[in-house]
Amino acid sequence: MSLNTRRKQAASAAKAAGVEALLVTHLPDVRWLCGFTGSNAALVLLCGARRQAVLFTDGRYTTQAKAEAAGTKVVIAPKSAVLAACEWMAAAGVKRCGFDDGNTTVAGLKDMQKAVPAALRRQMFQPVGSLLLAKLRWVKDADEIATMRAAAALGCKLFEAILGTMQPGMSENAVAAELEYAARMAGAEGMSFPTIVASGERSALPHGHATSARLPKRGFVTLDFGVVLDGYCSDMTRTVHMGKASAEERNAYEAVLEAQETAVAAVAAGVAAGAVDEAARGVLRRSGLDKWFTHSTGHGVGLEIHEGPRLAAKQTQTLEAGMVITIEPGVYLPGKFGIRIEDMVLVTANGGGMLTPCTKAWIEL
Repeated sequence: MSLNTRRKQAASAAKAAGVEALLVTHLPDVRWLCGFTGSNAALVLLCGARRQAVLFTDGRYTTQAKAEAAGTKVVIAPKSAVLAACEWMAAAGVKRCGFDDGNTTVAGLKDMQKAVPAALRRQMFQPVGSLLLAKLRWVKDADEIATMRAAAALGCKLFEAILGTMQPGMSENAVAAELEYAARMAGAEGMSFPTIVASGERSALPHGHATSARLPKRGFVTLDFGVVLDGYCSDMTRTVHMGKASAEERNAYEAVLEAQETAVAAVAAGVAAGAVDEAARGVLRRSGLDKWFTHSTGHGVGLEIHEGPRLAAKQTQTLEAGMVITIEPGVYLPGKFGIRIEDMVLVTANGGGMLTPCTKAWIEL
């Protein structure tokens, strides 16, 4: 899908929301609409007959903005890009501008209002919600899917390689460093989020970021990580066991694996997000482990590591072909151990397409 087509979709959605223009300030949205990757930007989309896109940024990005945002008018602002955009809209005769109230602070809105004539302040800025653009981004086009498939494939290669490095006594930080160095050397722009390496009792921490703790001679190690390629994130989790496991540990792992694979099998266009969550939760309920499953089953992934839809209990959002989601049930027994298994899945009309096909079989190191 071309950037121009994306802007047309966004302008149509804004017009349907009853505004003449859309002020885009959330940087992932700006990138999705015009290609600009700088850290300071505001994009104005005029709707209707005078449809136009204008990107505002500062002098640090003069060359970059013109190169990346081809087809978009670029204005280099000597002050705040957002305030310059507001002043420009007022001068252009815009009376009703939609803004993302999910990503705009109260102080930010007050500054926006001060940037326009007093007569416009009360009615000009209309909240249209963070979901107006987010929902457009949830469904990926062919190019986005290809990029995310490549990012996910790289993640699988990194996991397979790190297995040959891990050994008892090695610090979690060292495991994360090895993995992240390999990612960079393989072409990743960076990591999708701080790499999680949680071992032994710390594996019971769902978001146990890597520390100086040492890998145990016997116990679980959870690896949750992702890479960024061309702005798009990957996300996967595998849990392995150091040394010989107990029957309880092995049985818990098999239950989580069954829950994860059952949820993956439930994915298809037209299925409610809550139904996928229940597919995983139901397996753990039958195993008596559901009370230790303390988070949702998954989420969307794209330019941001956490996008919609959210796959959680009672979520009625219907999955659509082209969405890329995670399926990541887990159980976390405080003071004992934790297990999580996560894949990226492409929603299709016929089911879920696996993007992270590396092994989930039981591994003892």
